[in-house]
Formats: sequence, structure tokens, C-alpha cells
Amino acid sequence: MIEPIHNPRTPETEVDSVFVDRWSPRVFLSDPIPEHQLRALFEAARWAPSSNNEQPWLFLYARTPEDRERFAGVLNSRNREWASHAPVLMFVLARRNFAASGKPNRTAPFDTGAAWMSLALQARRLGLHAHGMAGFDVEQAYEVLGVPRDEYEIIAAIAVGRRGDPARLAERDAARELPNTRKPLAEVAREGGFGSSG
Repeated sequence: MIEPIHNPRTPETEVDSVFVDRWSPRVFLSDPIPEHQLRALFEAARWAPSSNNEQPWLFLYARTPEDRERFAGVLNSRNREWASHAPVLMFVLARRNFAASGKPNRTAPFDTGAAWMSLALQARRLGLHAHGMAGFDVEQAYEVLGVPRDEYEIIAAIAVGRRGDPARLAERDAARELPNTRKPLAEVAREGGFGSSG
């Protein structure tokens, strides 16, 4: 049995526990994610807000051993070491231009981030974890995934699954296998303008 994690996080003010409970482990059980749970992740992402209701995000995902191997192949070696055990690997993309006008959509990455967060929070509600990654070969990802570069920006990779036994991790990663802390609230929000001290 996998030992439960002690979550040392303490919010500075009251928030729903789902925000504090969401974290990014590096060890996953290889057990498949049931279809209804996988669909629930994408359904949650579908309801994220976006500029002009454009919904510019697209999740490409891999479940079969062959597809997971292809997706894992573009991750950097450190991420590949642990993420290749996750039952689902994903890449999230942002469409560069508005569908109707063809004009650049400068908020597409922002909106796609909202969709990713919705997916990550839904994962926790289902007893899963979603770990986002920037560590991958972007050029290779475009090629391997067949993504048209002029239409989409590949934003991040994501591993999804149930948390596994930290003893399976390399020593350097096992020591970090805890929910991490955050900057003080005063460092992330300022009233009145940039020069304000709060």
C-alpha cells in the first residue's frame, strides 16, 4: 500500500481544499485510467473560460503502449525517466489565431492555461494527479505529433495517473516527492499598480 502524503501546505486565507491538494508527483501507477474518468478530465477543460469563447486549446493524448512511447520519446531524459510510467501522456496545444477572423489570438496561451488547470483540478477530484512539463524537445514534438506549426503552439506535456510508490523514483527525485510551497500572497498580488507595495 502506498503511504499517504503529508501535505505541509497552509493557505494564508481560506480557499477550497482542491487548490491546496493539487500537486505534481513524479511517480505513477501504470493502471489504466477508466474511459469515463479520462472523458471527465477533458470535459472539465472544455468549460474553461476563453477570449471570445474561442476555446483555443487542444489536448493530444496517448494511452496505448506504442503511443505513450512516441510521446515519451520527445520528453527530456529526466522527465522521460518517470513520466513514461504514467498511463496517460498528453500534450496541450494553443491555436495561434482566431478561427473566424484568422487574426492572432494573443490570449490563447493564457486561455489554454485555464483549460489545463481545470483538467488538473478535475484529476484531483477523481483521485488522480496531472503533472505538467515544459521539459521536452519542442521541434521534435511538432514532428512526432504531426502538429501544424503555423496553426498551433505546443504549450506543455502532461502525465496523468494515480500516484505510485516514491521508492521507485531515483534518489534525487524521491526527496522532492512532496507538495511544494508557494510564495507569500503579498508577492503575487499588489493593489494599485506595479510600484505599489501592497
